[in-house]
Amino acid sequence: MSKTIALSGTKKGIISITKLEEPYGKDSHTVVSVGISLTGNAEEPGWKVHLPLENLDEVIEALQALK
Repeated sequence: MSKTIALSGTKKGIISITKLEEPYGKDSHTVVSVGISLTGNAEEPGWKVHLPLENLDEVIEALQALK
């Protein structure tokens, strides 16, 4: 699963969100990758973070609280 969102305040920037299974090799835990690209290239973001799937609910709650 993957989603791309326009990055507010930029001309071509995007936020890319992707679910990665076994991102660090066999038996590694699934993560959600959130990347930022100012050039619109989802394959090579300038910045990214990997969030363990087990932490996703708590991260979503924290983001909602900031809103």
